Amino acid sequence: MGIKRNKRFHPEIPTSSLSDIMFFLFLFFLIISTLANPNVIKLTLPKAKSNETTNKDHITLSVTENKQYFVNQEEIPFDQLESTLAQRTSAANDKVVVVRVPADNKVQDLVDIMQIGVKLKLNFVIATSK
Repeated sequence: MGIKRNKRFHPEIPTSSLSDIMFFLFLFFLIISTLANPNVIKLTLPKAKSNETTNKDHITLSVTENKQYFVNQEEIPFDQLESTLAQRTSAANDKVVVVRVPADNKVQDLVDIMQIGVKLKLNFVIATSK
């Protein structure tokens, strides 16, 4: 009687060191990716150490803390601001608008105004103090 022994070869892959290698690769790529692009968006931040003067013919847009909008000292509701700026800039043939916003206001207030300028293709200048 012949007894067969099970001597088949079963291939094995030792995976105990594989997790360590994957962990080190993960750390390597994580560190390299943060060093490659630390600042994706390049910004030129405004500096107010010196002021440049503009001509007196410009249009002034002022915003108060209470979100009241004034175009050349005339109060305008926000929903009529776009049409008023369009009329004033076409009448004056000047695309420069000086924006005066208090430092306490939210950035969203300034962004709302800037969106109007993008629609009308105006050049905005933000007024600062020295």
